[in-house]
Amino acid sequence: MKHNFDELIDRRGTGSLKWDVGEKELPMWVADMDFRTAPQIIEAIQERVSHGVFGYSVIPEEWYDAYLSWWERRHHFTLQKDWLIFCTGVVPAISSIVRKLTTPAEKVLIQTPVYNIFFNSILNNGRQVLESPLIYEDGEYHIDFDRLEQDLADPQTSLMILCNPHNPVGKIWDRETLGRIGKLCHKHHVTVVSDEIHCDLTDPGFEYVPFASVSEECRENSVTCIAPTKAFNMAGLQTAAVSVPNSLLRHKVWRGLNTDEVAEPNAFAVTAAVAAFNQGEEWLDELRAYIAENKKITAEFVDKELPQLHLVPSHATYLLWLDCSALEGKTCPGTDPGADGADPSLNGTKDGVRNGAKTADLASRIREKTGLYLSGGAQFGGNGEHFLRLNIACPRAVLLDGLERLKKGIEQGLEGN
Repeated sequence: MKHNFDELIDRRGTGSLKWDVGEKELPMWVADMDFRTAPQIIEAIQERVSHGVFGYSVIPEEWYDAYLSWWERRHHFTLQKDWLIFCTGVVPAISSIVRKLTTPAEKVLIQTPVYNIFFNSILNNGRQVLESPLIYEDGEYHIDFDRLEQDLADPQTSLMILCNPHNPVGKIWDRETLGRIGKLCHKHHVTVVSDEIHCDLTDPGFEYVPFASVSEECRENSVTCIAPTKAFNMAGLQTAAVSVPNSLLRHKVWRGLNTDEVAEPNAFAVTAAVAAFNQGEEWLDELRAYIAENKKITAEFVDKELPQLHLVPSHATYLLWLDCSALEGKTCPGTDPGADGADPSLNGTKDGVRNGAKTADLASRIREKTGLYLSGGAQFGGNGEHFLRLNIACPRAVLLDGLERLKKGIEQGLEGN
């Protein structure tokens, strides 16, 4: 590889949300990577910094051209310039769209387990979360279309947030599946907001399908949130876009984003996005290959060293979904509920793995015993309480350290040590 993804970069003391942890802790939770971004992006930002004047910014033609060219080249979909609106991030966009396209107490449908911040964007704006759970069968997820139509048919359901590809289960929705979703949403007058921020993080040989590319129904009844931030590890630069083909819908979204003051770029937002899309392709392809190898290493480790866990197959994102349900019903010696010395925050257990214990307790105990910081799955809804989420976007040495800590944490939890 031309780029060194094995490089160990110390992120402590940099104001990093991910790495604001104890000295001996290893964070593998929140979705940002431990790799330095593409050198072309760094060079472009450095050139912008050297100018020394950081006043108000506009959206130049090159920003639109970069998005249009990237989606045509990488995703075989022709965006139109007038569809695109700059915004500071996908989450601010989703929150703004929820406020603008729904009214208080209406229902917003999400397919759980799903990105936990969707709950915040709905609940914090006075709307109701409507979970339409995915079916978990034979170790994989798929959509329960009967349940989905029932939920969409509810007169109070006015918006659906689609995760495409799906975080945390790593699913790439195929064209047929997206088409069925589009038909049902059109039939029941439910607008689709498609979060496609992970679209560029598919495994080599796998491609995602833009929701708006599937059919006229999908295109005219949807808002798509896109950004280079996840793929190029620059979320802190606050640069994203929404694509809205339907002119009436686009006006509403544009008004919402501007009213909420999330439609103005900072001094580096345009520069970074343009450099990523115009010059970062080689770096991204090497990154995808590196992450795919990390997935393979993780799968082999779990299969050999932690056979009581099941790693859900993933072809997108760098977030892996670990099924820990086989650990439930196993009681640690000396940790019966209510035992002396038990930590009440762990539901009366000492080690977080007991009859009925869920993975929030397990994640807490693993962190306490090994320093490995994972995401407990309950926050993602659905059947997430039986899962842990693991971020593998890190140098290989860090990944191997994390896997060994995971093994130690599981083993000690089961043994009650």
